Amino acid sequence: MANFTFNRPIGFFIMGLQSLPDSKYYFLFLAFVYIGTLVGNMFLMMIIWQSETLHTPKYMVVFSLSIVDVSHSTALIPECVRQFLFDSRIVAYNLCLTQMFFVHFFYITESYSLVIMAFERLVSICFPLQSSTIITNTRMFGIIVFSWVLAFAIHVPALVLITHLSFCKPVPTVMSYFCDHGPVFQIACSDNSPNWKIGYFFLCAVIFLPLGFILMSYVFIITVVSRIKSVDGRWKTLKTCSVHFILVAIFFIPILVIYLIAWIYLKVDSNTRILSTSLSAVLPPFLNPIIYTLKTEEVLEQMRKFLRKRSVKPLW
Repeated sequence: MANFTFNRPIGFFIMGLQSLPDSKYYFLFLAFVYIGTLVGNMFLMMIIWQSETLHTPKYMVVFSLSIVDVSHSTALIPECVRQFLFDSRIVAYNLCLTQMFFVHFFYITESYSLVIMAFERLVSICFPLQSSTIITNTRMFGIIVFSWVLAFAIHVPALVLITHLSFCKPVPTVMSYFCDHGPVFQIACSDNSPNWKIGYFFLCAVIFLPLGFILMSYVFIITVVSRIKSVDGRWKTLKTCSVHFILVAIFFIPILVIYLIAWIYLKVDSNTRILSTSLSAVLPPFLNPIIYTLKTEEVLEQMRKFLRKRSVKPLW
């Protein structure tokens, strides 16, 4: 230990998406997805903001999720496109840590937003008479703020541990499309066992525990719905959960498939991992506002009112 020299790299060489076959088409796709994410989420936020009937706990979470989606995509996609356009894949050390923080922070908050949505559906369906007093706008705002603070508290220790790692090369290569936590600490020369431990904790706290809570909430919801005598009543009640269920599937299934493949085959091809993880990161923020707009009658109605108000009016 006395001869150990701590080496902090100048930056990291991001393997990126350029290694993918026909990567230029994928970058065009990413640019399209990013623009669609911005437009879709900002439009949804505008509809919720201007419609007083949507100023409810349910849509407060949707509004928060849209902010998270825009922020997560902005922290991720523009840097990927910049690397492609300027063929510059070396990211300075501090900029790498900055991107790592924001990408993972907003990823955690998105996971917790889906948990909050499940909690809101659970209370609304299982306790319909008391739901308005159990979940008020003030309480929901407090829950959302708490989820953001919790996401910050979970991720900061992982980021701090990265700064304690030593690297053999001045510009080590990261086998990912951004400064991802796992691929960065795995290429360190010093002891990274604490990073592995916090990585497993991160996996449980961000993926498995939230998904477990969501699944348990649906067990209770289905139990309550099964007691409804009317078939139409059951269908209408379950329909209110359909949007959330789709969002959960889009967010969790791709990442679970990646871990399942890694568990079965022990190792995943780097290009396959990069493509799969990038799609699982960029598609949910793009699809969320589309699904909410098309599948939620309340939002559709407010959108129609909004468009009617801004339709072309006669000059006289």
